[in-house]
Amino acid sequence: MAGVSQATVSLVLNNRTDADVRIAPETRDRVLRVIAETGYAADPAARRLASRFNRIIGVFTYEPAFPSGSRDFFHPFLLGIEEYAERVGCDLLLFTSAPVVDGRRRIFHQDNRLRLADGCLLLGREIDGAELDRLNRDGFPYVAVGRRDDASGPVPYVGADYATAVARLVERALRDGHRRLTYVGMGMTAESSQDRRRGFDAAATGAEHARQLVAAAGEADAAVDELRADGSTVAFVEDFATAVALESAARRRGLSVPGDLSIVTLGDPTSPVPTDIAFTGFHIPREEMGRQAVEVLTGVIDGSAAGPQQRLLPCELVEGDTLGAPEPAVGRH
Repeated sequence: MAGVSQATVSLVLNNRTDADVRIAPETRDRVLRVIAETGYAADPAARRLASRFNRIIGVFTYEPAFPSGSRDFFHPFLLGIEEYAERVGCDLLLFTSAPVVDGRRRIFHQDNRLRLADGCLLLGREIDGAELDRLNRDGFPYVAVGRRDDASGPVPYVGADYATAVARLVERALRDGHRRLTYVGMGMTAESSQDRRRGFDAAATGAEHARQLVAAAGEADAAVDELRADGSTVAFVEDFATAVALESAARRRGLSVPGDLSIVTLGDPTSPVPTDIAFTGFHIPREEMGRQAVEVLTGVIDGSAAGPQQRLLPCELVEGDTLGAPEPAVGRH
């Protein structure tokens, strides 16, 4: 249609400008015009054979399915991933055929299609260490969203610096006069939970009393009673929904927040939790984690990344209304 050879069309499609390749501007324009008129697109399979890459990035989540709620914890990650993938001209392939084994999805299975993509992003609160080990041994390009421990070698990741954020909040509480502190966790072993607890332990060395308590939202009444019994004046709560439940339980007992009990949240909601309370805590840079995860992965895929890629992004502290100086003991209920 353009009246040129197949080789000339190939040179124009691949934007070759080598010194030994001379294509007249009017010839190049004629080929581009025919491409535009016909809506031609290069076959991705053929391009993969020629370049080894097809510009497809896989996304795998260890949760049973991607939630759809706009306020869900995973939603901002996906926004950041989509934005940067579009910026670098990559398509996203969502792996949904992985079976659920013992309540968790698995990357590797009989009909594993991982290599349809050039590389893969991994999402999940807890990621299976054995599968990370196999990915490292197989040399398949991947990046975890969230810090992960080594698995037969360093794991490339983009995570949030939870330890520093929690430590800063503990230091703030100590400056406000709190001396009896409690970390209210979920009993999880994920790296994100370990990092939060590490930040709490490191900064709470100056406290008179620092302990850990495992409690869920449904156990808020008992947790508040326990906090009051041991004289804790501030609770650092790992799960946002539990923090909301603790605040409600405290009010039911006639306690003031933050006067009688300060409550600090250690991250954003993992699911929609209705509340009008502006909690003191921190935001997780989830969109930016998604964007930078794609950036790191593309570097791993094309070989431009130098060494293991591991990034921790700072969390933004939130000056809410639930952390303040404790009331004198005589003034408490």
